[in-house]
Amino acid sequence: MKKINLIVCGAAGKMGSLIVKLALKDDEFFIKGGIEAKGHSLVGKELNEVKIYDNLENMLEKNDVVVDFTVPSATMVFLEIVKDKKGKIVIGTTGFEKEQIEKIKEIAKEIPVFLSPNMSLGVNLFFEIIKYATRILKNYEIEIKEIHHHFKKDSPSGTAKKIAEIICNERKLKIDEILKYGRRGIMGERKFEEIGIHSLRIGDIVGEHYVYFGGTGEIIEISHRCYNRESFALGALSAVKYIYKKEKGLYGMEDFIKEEVMNV
Repeated sequence: MKKINLIVCGAAGKMGSLIVKLALKDDEFFIKGGIEAKGHSLVGKELNEVKIYDNLENMLEKNDVVVDFTVPSATMVFLEIVKDKKGKIVIGTTGFEKEQIEKIKEIAKEIPVFLSPNMSLGVNLFFEIIKYATRILKNYEIEIKEIHHHFKKDSPSGTAKKIAEIICNERKLKIDEILKYGRRGIMGERKFEEIGIHSLRIGDIVGEHYVYFGGTGEIIEISHRCYNRESFALGALSAVKYIYKKEKGLYGMEDFIKEEVMNV
């Protein structure tokens, strides 16, 4: 069986190192190496039996799959290299600006790109539940809360933004006009279409997301709590296997669930 050549960007990070560790146990992968920033203390050394480099361009060949869990600025550089080398890429990085998302979409017209703010299968099934709940609870107000460890750099989380996007799509609302990022001062009464997003950063919590549907005299709470990062890493490796079969286009966990889980 032909193995999938895999390169992990951000290989020394929490997610990257776990992806490497799990990929080493999977016979479908051959890990060509990990990538870290120039000057990183592990460049030139091995981590979890994998050599760490600082130059993706020198390693990458056609049809190799790159997994990226870094920062947006680095991801955009990696994307250009993957495009030029005709590779494939799975992006788990979050915190992109609108212009960067548009650039990702443009590049996906030439190569396969898998982009998801959350690689967990459970979280993405959670998205489907939120979509269904929003559809049937038409007269309920909605608020979103997310909690992460104090090391997380972006806020709100990419997953919370995705939840807000799903809700706005179902209710045909303009996301930039109705989101409220926390509240302070005299803001007046809450408008029905308003959606509040509240971010907590505390301790070592891997990730928790809550969506509240408020009606007259009742609140419905739908939540997802993650206790370790393994679900994200396993989801990322599933995305690698999925994208390896694609020629070009922009894909996400919703596509993976429909094709590989639900067989739609």
